[in-house]
Amino acid sequence: MILVTGATGTIGGEVLRQLLARGEKVRALTRDPAAAQLPPGVEAARGHHRDAGALAAAMTGVDSAFLVGVFGPEDADSDRGMAEAARAAGVRRIVKLSAIMAGDTRTGLGGVAHGRGEEAVRASGLEWVILRPSVFASNTLSWAGPLRSGEPVPNMLGSGRQGVVDPRDVAEIAAAALIDPGHTGRTYTLTGPETLSPQDQAGVLGEVLGRRVELRDLTPPETRALLVASGWSEESAQAMLRSVRFVAEGGNEVVTGDVAEVLGRPARMYREWARDHRGMFGGG
Repeated sequence: MILVTGATGTIGGEVLRQLLARGEKVRALTRDPAAAQLPPGVEAARGHHRDAGALAAAMTGVDSAFLVGVFGPEDADSDRGMAEAARAAGVRRIVKLSAIMAGDTRTGLGGVAHGRGEEAVRASGLEWVILRPSVFASNTLSWAGPLRSGEPVPNMLGSGRQGVVDPRDVAEIAAAALIDPGHTGRTYTLTGPETLSPQDQAGVLGEVLGRRVELRDLTPPETRALLVASGWSEESAQAMLRSVRFVAEGGNEVVTGDVAEVLGRPARMYREWARDHRGMFGGG
């Protein structure tokens, strides 16, 4: 049995599908099983990543667990709690979804929380694998609303370049790491095959959609105001500004060969992701 936390998220949902396709028995931890719309064949476990009782129940009888535990500043110790629950339940292997530059204080509170989570995973005494993806190609789905309204897309990252990675590649590697012991003790930094700025992504997406994708650069105060208006706390918004500055100044301009090493093929390009998801932007 393999447990997937964050099962309704960008990566977790795809990990479920990947594992099912391989014939694995899968259990998904979700707050609301009725609303989760899990794929057929997935066993649902009610709860969330900071609920100790739910974690203990969900980990029972599990051999490998996929840990998604950092969603905000309040999650600084959630990976530790999940690792402890896994060890207590007799889980053999844990695979943590971390983030590129984890532990680097310049990346804000999320990077710090992921760094602490990695430390907990490595110290767990279990077999472990850590995945450090760069920015997801799917993050540009946040552009869909403005594009449908005919408005410029807000851009808080300036012209900072990043090794944009396809979530499907990350999920495929997660599934492999959960099953294959040959990945034990590895930390993989997962990027696409090239670095792209927001302007580059807008250009590619515009070509795919057959229309111009216009960006509107935000100042730091405008970024903070947008985040707060979207429901972020003031503390979280200020932390995100540090991360934004880090990216804008080139701190995340990184490309690795880890995707190709694990999957035995090149990492998908952003253009491929955009073509496959153009319908979500109103494209044909």
